[in-house]
Amino acid sequence: MKNSTSSQTDIYTNPLTSKKSGSLHGTLRVPGDKSMSHRALMFGALAEDETMISGLLEGEDVYNTAAAMRAMGARIIKGEDGLWRCFGQGIGNLTEPSDVLNMGNSGTSTRLLMGIVAAHPITACFTGDKSLVNRPMGRVITPLEQMGATFLSRAGGRLPLAIKGTEDAKAITYKLPVASAQVKSAILLAGLNARGTTTVIENHPTRDHSENMLRHFGIQVTVEKTDANADAISITGGQRLLGCAIDVPADPSSAGFPVVAALINEGSDIHLPRVGINPRRIGLYETLIEMGADIVFDKKKIEAGEPIATISVKSTGSLKGITVPPERVPSMIDEFPILAMAAACANGTTYMTGLAELRVKESDRLLMVAQGLKACGVNLEMGDDWLTIHGTGKPPQGGATIETALDHRIAMSFLVLGTATEEPITIDDGSPIKTSFPNFIELMTEMGACFDFSN
Repeated sequence: MKNSTSSQTDIYTNPLTSKKSGSLHGTLRVPGDKSMSHRALMFGALAEDETMISGLLEGEDVYNTAAAMRAMGARIIKGEDGLWRCFGQGIGNLTEPSDVLNMGNSGTSTRLLMGIVAAHPITACFTGDKSLVNRPMGRVITPLEQMGATFLSRAGGRLPLAIKGTEDAKAITYKLPVASAQVKSAILLAGLNARGTTTVIENHPTRDHSENMLRHFGIQVTVEKTDANADAISITGGQRLLGCAIDVPADPSSAGFPVVAALINEGSDIHLPRVGINPRRIGLYETLIEMGADIVFDKKKIEAGEPIATISVKSTGSLKGITVPPERVPSMIDEFPILAMAAACANGTTYMTGLAELRVKESDRLLMVAQGLKACGVNLEMGDDWLTIHGTGKPPQGGATIETALDHRIAMSFLVLGTATEEPITIDDGSPIKTSFPNFIELMTEMGACFDFSN
């Protein structure tokens, strides 16, 4: 077995295999939160004066966001001290990019940037990798057209697409047809440069990183309850973002991979410091605790409006299957692939519903998870928006090669499962992992996980 990680590029561009590893141990820093890293760069580019960012996720998705903001006039540099500095243009002052903005694999940055461009008098063209160009953007296009932007796209609102922004954006009140923090954020960002007050109404709470960070930059964002008990989030145009300092916490979604790896390998004991524990991001941890996991949040504090903590995890033996409350889905939509790995090792049946959104992520994650688990010997059923996994109280047999469809979470989830299965699990392509967790193999290896890079 080869376990050297001297050449990250060589490792991640090959098929990767994980093997039964035994107990995992260590105190390890997970990379910065991807959602907040995107927003820190975007908001810094819209701010006046300097924004200084520490803890930024240095992955391909975030690099693509930085490149896009530079293309629209922001000066973004990384200093020798490891800090990122963003010298913004101020709201309304972005310049037209001279070339197509290639967003790689990042749906978050694409949708949020669509909102920013929509309220600027510039034209921008977006494209991405073969996964991103097949993801629907219509849910963002619809409200932004109401605000005055013009779009030209492929069928279904897919990339490549062009946006002609407006210099006279109209404030709107928009009720989200589906729970989506990305759509909400795109509308609010367009609202920064619109006439009047823009309001987004959501029946089910979604991630509020945009609201929290906008407040940190000096923007007034209000949240009120409607008569139907929905949240109405409002922002008034004409406000100024002021440069500030941001320390990005570790990503709770990325932390889910070593957490589940520890839970399914008996005798494990790990600690992950400075992880974001925003209440709208910890559905995975609430679910795992209900399944019997020993997970503790220590050293809690608030930074830049976001709660953080050290996550400590000990393996307590077999997890138990549960029914995941459907109202919890928005707080863990990205974590269902790794939850499915835990469910495959649990004792009893885990039922998950309300998962339609998984079908329009980097891949059809519902289908990819089901196919991969079946190949590993797991008994399950799948519907249009639900998944039922019948665990036996021990890891499945494994021994499969998993198609990742360029999806980083599918890749990492099955590598985590392979640390506990009797037979190794191979993924066909490790390159998507670099988009969100560029040191995944290194960190997991440091914990004691075993990988084979000889494929």
